[in-house]
Amino acid sequence: MTIALVGAQNASADVPLPPEIVTLVGTPDGHAEGSNDWTCTPSPEHPDPVVLVHGTSQNRQNDWSTLSPVLKAEGYCIFALTYGNFPDLPWPLNAVGGLGSMEDSARQLASFVDDVLASTGADKVDLVGHSQGTLMPAKYVREQGGNTKVDKYISMAPMWAGSHRPPYEQIIQVADRTGQRDMFEQVVRTAGCGSCPELIAGSSWYESFGADGPYADGVEYTNIVTVHDNVVVPYTSGIREAPNAENIVLQDRCPLDLVEHEDIVDDPIAGVHVLNALDPSHPRQVPCFPVPAELD
Repeated sequence: MTIALVGAQNASADVPLPPEIVTLVGTPDGHAEGSNDWTCTPSPEHPDPVVLVHGTSQNRQNDWSTLSPVLKAEGYCIFALTYGNFPDLPWPLNAVGGLGSMEDSARQLASFVDDVLASTGADKVDLVGHSQGTLMPAKYVREQGGNTKVDKYISMAPMWAGSHRPPYEQIIQVADRTGQRDMFEQVVRTAGCGSCPELIAGSSWYESFGADGPYADGVEYTNIVTVHDNVVVPYTSGIREAPNAENIVLQDRCPLDLVEHEDIVDDPIAGVHVLNALDPSHPRQVPCFPVPAELD
């Protein structure tokens, strides 16, 4: 995964910055290049600010080091939050996001979107999410008033039906058969990842959406999936049909693209799909060239 060492030169001198830590979590108080300029005024061409929502164990800096500067260069106002982390822990532990329950994280997102709208004067935002960041916002949009504040909802490696990846689903199944489901989920939460049991197929999180699923009326959805996803298993868990949704399988248009789950946010082909979803009135030709499974 391509990670820009944004802000390393500005880090406090008494904080060590071993390269492996910078790669994993970024730098203290770091932002992805191009994001969180709270003086940014949306242009008439791009009136909706873009809010980037990272995945599990990621944060506002490392998950968006590639896409954020691209979108900024295209003239968008870009904002990104770290949610679901433990801010009271010392750095770098407090830089690991997506660990809290998605219910709590959705409230954090709601507050962040309100701050973005107040700062920019915009009426709505567009969301671009990755992994858990494609699913958690559904609670905000469907149940916390986000449907009136979100225009486009773009998901990279979404997981609308949860992950069937072994052994997680099998553990849940055994817990169900033995009547230990609640105990299992509590143990995982106590271990520090409230979102983890919620992301597994068949969890109560998915059941809470009911037969109507996670979509909301009045919001335009784009799902960008890869058949080589090694976390959202099967990859079709990221596909959900609806009149207000477009499903894009990268390999349908470019079989040479071998990108997996983590690196889809750095995939230049997926990035063009994001640009087209944000600005469908001015579509760009989507290129096709070899993309390795892992982007370094």
